[in-house]
Amino acid sequence: MTKSRLEAFSDGVLAIIITIMVLELKIPKGVELSDLSALCPILLSYALSFIYVGIYWNNHHHLFQAVHKINGSIMWANLHLLFWLSLVPLATAWLGQNYQAQWPVAIYGVTLLLPGVAFTILTHSLVRSEGKDSAVARALGKDLKGKASLVIYILGILGSFIHIGLSLFAYMSVAFMWLIPDPRIEKVLES
Repeated sequence: MTKSRLEAFSDGVLAIIITIMVLELKIPKGVELSDLSALCPILLSYALSFIYVGIYWNNHHHLFQAVHKINGSIMWANLHLLFWLSLVPLATAWLGQNYQAQWPVAIYGVTLLLPGVAFTILTHSLVRSEGKDSAVARALGKDLKGKASLVIYILGILGSFIHIGLSLFAYMSVAFMWLIPDPRIEKVLES
C-alpha cells in the first residue's frame, strides 16, 4: 500500500484538532486590555497544545519520508496516535480553565503521555515493516529522546500531586526538547 492517503488523512485530522482548539478560545466580555488577562491561562494552554500538535505533525511528516510502504498494522498504529491526539483539545480546555488544580494538570499530562506512547508504537510498527536495516530504523536508533519524553511526562503527571509548577515545567520541557529540530531522519535520507 502507498503511504500518501495515510499522510493526507493524518494531516487533515491534525488540522481539525488545531481548529477545535482555537474555537475553544472565547472573546473577552469587556473592551479593555485588562479584560484579556483572564484569558492568559487559556491562551498559554492553547499555545502549548498547538506546539505539541505541531511537533507531532512535523515528526510524523519526517518519519514518513523514510517509509516506503504501509500495511494494516501501521494504519491502526497511526489511528491509535490520532485518537489520543484528538483528546488534546478537551484536556487543553480543562487545563486552561483550571490550571491551578491537580487533576486537570495531571490529566493534561496523561493526554500528552498517551500520544507519546502511540507514536512509539507507530515507530515500532514502521521499523518492523521496513526492516531493522531500513532508513527509518537507522534514523530512530535507540530513540533516547522519545524514551526520555515518556519518563518526563510520567514525572510531570506524578508531580502534579506534589507541585503543579513542576508538572507544567516538565510538560514545557518536553515541548522545548522537541522544538529543537531532530535531524536524524534527514541525515539518514541524505546519506
